[in-house]
Amino acid sequence: MSEKNKLTVTAEAGKHEALMTREFDAPRDLVFKTMFSGEAIPEWWGMGTVVEKFDAKPGGSWSVKAQGNGYEYRMHGVFHDVQSPEKVIRTFEYMPGKVALETTTYEDLGGRTAMRLSTVYPSVEDRDWVVKNGMEKGANWTYDRLEQYLQSKK
Repeated sequence: MSEKNKLTVTAEAGKHEALMTREFDAPRDLVFKTMFSGEAIPEWWGMGTVVEKFDAKPGGSWSVKAQGNGYEYRMHGVFHDVQSPEKVIRTFEYMPGKVALETTTYEDLGGRTAMRLSTVYPSVEDRDWVVKNGMEKGANWTYDRLEQYLQSKK
């Protein structure tokens, strides 16, 4: 993995937001299509992921379950804005009653893509819990799998 493709996580003390940035060695259209295609998600999320619903349009909803480390994880939310291939705003419920707001932007770097994912959590404590309990490790693993998937589709 090139240094450009390294995940960066920023979580400033006292703030509700966590920011992740990463580049991918693939065109923006392909990155966007892969990230917001219910058919492709199980391929790069791993962990026995099952997409129960994925309607990537304003007002559409999504629901995914995954298994790992002896647990079943369920995540779901609603798409608020989808501007293909530049931007997506959606909610992400990661624990019952814990709804975060995600804004993801994609910048075309001429055959490469820069992704910027801002997640605003209900509280600073919720954000800190997610960061402390493996957010960066999980994101690195998932985005590395995404990079491999993208390379197989170029």
